[in-house]
Formats: sequence, structure tokens, C-alpha cells
Amino acid sequence: MLGAHEIMPMTATTQPERARAFYGDMLGLMFLEDTPFALVFEGGGSTVRVQKVQSFTPSGFTSLGWKVPDIAATAQALAEKGVECERFDGLDQDDFGIWNSPSGARVAWFKDPDGNILSLTQFPAA
Repeated sequence: MLGAHEIMPMTATTQPERARAFYGDMLGLMFLEDTPFALVFEGGGSTVRVQKVQSFTPSGFTSLGWKVPDIAATAQALAEKGVECERFDGLDQDDFGIWNSPSGARVAWFKDPDGNILSLTQFPAA
């Protein structure tokens, strides 16, 4: 029923001004609008809504992620903008914080200003 329709990812912020700068300026998503309820961006053909909330506790897992063709270049570009990748105990991560998963996918994680965990994934070539 919904498989043919665009998925609209959502996350939350208690700091709309910082979120707008982060998602727009730092990550390069196209800013569409600022409503009373959410900041709206476009990225990769999908609409991303950053909901404005009074309070919340970020989850301990990834809330948004991007498939990228070159994770090392993307992680380096983010680092140059001041975005640091997270380090997790028990994962063998390289200098950019990239982990090679057993499936062959390469993954790195970083946080937005509200502490939401975001990820980059480069899947192996088919």
C-alpha cells in the first residue's frame, strides 16, 4: 500500500535555530520552510521534517542516515566543517570514525545539535 510513496523522515529539535544551521549549512540540505511545528528540508529527493518540540531525550540509536558513494570523502568534508564522528567501544573505527561492518558496508555516526545520532553508510558495490 505505501511502497510506491515517498518516505518522509522526521527527527526532533528543541533548538530550531541551531538545527536550521546544522541541517542546512553544515549538512547541505535545502531549506524549504520554517513552520510553527517543524523545519522542513529537502535532501536526496526526500522531504525531511525536523519537528520543533519543547523537550525530548535523544534515542541511543540512529535516527537519520544517508547512503553515500564515498564515505571517507564525506566524513572528511564534515570534519572540515567541524562535525566529528562518534566513537563506540567495541567497534574498530578508522581515523575518520568509519567502521567496516561484517556485511562489507562502511558506517560512520555523528550527532546533530540536539544529540540525535545520524549516520553515513557506503554499501559495497554490487
